[in-house]
Amino acid sequence: MSRTPEKHAKVSVELTVPFHDVDPLHIVWHGNYLKYLEIARTELMRSRGLDIPQIVELGFRQVVIEVKCRYAHPLRYGERFRVDAWFNDIEHRLNIGFEIFNLSQEGQRALHGHCILVTTDAAGRMLLETPPALCALLGEKRDV
Repeated sequence: MSRTPEKHAKVSVELTVPFHDVDPLHIVWHGNYLKYLEIARTELMRSRGLDIPQIVELGFRQVVIEVKCRYAHPLRYGERFRVDAWFNDIEHRLNIGFEIFNLSQEGQRALHGHCILVTTDAAGRMLLETPPALCALLGEKRDV
């Protein structure tokens, strides 16, 4: 059984840049992009039937250990954008790929990157593999 879900099983979230996310130049401050990625990551996990309460109930926790972003074009106040998220890998850690597209600028890519999470037990000890119970759920897309 492959534990690497296919990229086509992505989720997409559409948002509008709020005023409180922009800097004095009226472009999104770079750190706020991480918030947008987190919103999409949460929806990706929920699409598999996993949210924080379910992960905790199974006796696990997840910790972000790496985020990498390549900013291509800035988003500005009031622009509509879409964040796509998908699993690149789930076996040893969760490697989630991301892309942000500016819908107000004919779908111009604003960012691409990834986030890596590791699973720990309830006591916080890092596990070397994603537990089979989580892999089984992560491999199945569900309606939310």
